[in-house]
Amino acid sequence: MVDVIDPDEAVTLLLMGKVVAVPTDTVYGVAASLAHPSGVAALFTLKGRPSSLALPVLVNSVEQIEAHGVVWPQQARQLARAFWPGAVTIVVPVPPKIANLVGSTSQNAGFRIPNDAPLRSLLSRSGALCVTSANEHGAPPCQSAAQVQGAFADRDELAGVVDGGERGGRVSTVVELNDHSWRIVREGAIGAAEISAVLGRAGPHRR
Repeated sequence: MVDVIDPDEAVTLLLMGKVVAVPTDTVYGVAASLAHPSGVAALFTLKGRPSSLALPVLVNSVEQIEAHGVVWPQQARQLARAFWPGAVTIVVPVPPKIANLVGSTSQNAGFRIPNDAPLRSLLSRSGALCVTSANEHGAPPCQSAAQVQGAFADRDELAGVVDGGERGGRVSTVVELNDHSWRIVREGAIGAAEISAVLGRAGPHRR
């Protein structure tokens, strides 16, 4: 059985390189510290997630991103000012060490400041976290701590879950920035028109 833990316990476990589940501003996520490669590897194992499917990173500030050697470009600053904290994941080029750690095959990684004060408080103490929806890969995401406990019962990789009540927000919009161009990888809570209003219309195309 996955234990319910408080945020202080969660921070302690994350700083030890463990994986914990946390409520976000969308659904429940499973998280591991970007500073602990063993924890990130355990996160891939827990999810049954392909190692080539990059993990997004949640932070409390742009400074936490830059602390990992990431150059934060002007377009990213524009998006962050307009939509953070909120449901836009900003994908930018990252150092090879970070790309390899999160499973990126394109030397890019996605970052977001969530619109959830308790989670941002946790992030201020834990540092940057790889966070992906709490579910086995391909299954519906968990929207409560009880669902997390059911989905990951008897899984040693998950050290605990923080109970933040029911969650059910829309997924974030993922915007990739590269060489002064941009494109929407996944449209979610923030529409293409809102992104275009900030970045202009040059280069928005979807896969």
